[in-house]
Amino acid sequence: MISRRTILVSVAIVSAFGAGLAHAAQKADFTPGAFEAAQKGGKPILIAVHASWCPTCKAQEPILQKIESEARYKDLVVLRVDFDAQKDVLKRFNVQKQSTLIAFKGAAETARSTGDTNAETIAALVARTQ
Repeated sequence: MISRRTILVSVAIVSAFGAGLAHAAQKADFTPGAFEAAQKGGKPILIAVHASWCPTCKAQEPILQKIESEARYKDLVVLRVDFDAQKDVLKRFNVQKQSTLIAFKGAAETARSTGDTNAETIAALVARTQ
């Protein structure tokens, strides 16, 4: 039999987890439709070009996750581009290397970096989406 305390603790955990998600950025794999919809909606957009084998990309992930969880980025749309599989997207954005981050404010590109693993400069880049 489940105790009242177990139920209350479970509800508290689920509530806390759900509240955290309400403030998280919206993440998805890049598609032209998702990008265009975010642009038309005037959303802040971050394009993150990654490769599963890339150590720099792996170093960027926890930095980006922390930034994306901030309440001020709840409207941020993060679109991941697979460096190995989405060559057409790389060409569209003139990307030469994995670990490239591109910030957009609506339709306008506002910042770009490649190979950056510094939390402060990545945060500054993401702030340019606002």
